[in-house]
Amino acid sequence: MNTMTHPLLAPLVLGLGTQELVIIFAVLVLLFGAKKLPELARGSGRALRIFKAETKGLMDDDDETKTPEQRQIDAQKRAEAERERRPGSEGSGPSGTL
Repeated sequence: MNTMTHPLLAPLVLGLGTQELVIIFAVLVLLFGAKKLPELARGSGRALRIFKAETKGLMDDDDETKTPEQRQIDAQKRAEAERERRPGSEGSGPSGTL
């Protein structure tokens, strides 16, 4: 197996290797204590979920403020994108047969 494709040997996060991540984890344990780490992880997870939900809510709000013309244009763009994604849809209609 190539060493660059092996998940344990490749740099993991932001160019940090295993050794750096172990040192960072050790510093976290020393700073916060082993009992507080799961609590901090839970809080971070909740914050990320709330952030994700709020971001989705903002995108949904944008849809509510659109004019009917903007909605029609968006629907046409989605339909075109869907046709392009479908394999074999080119030339399968009446204009594609000779």
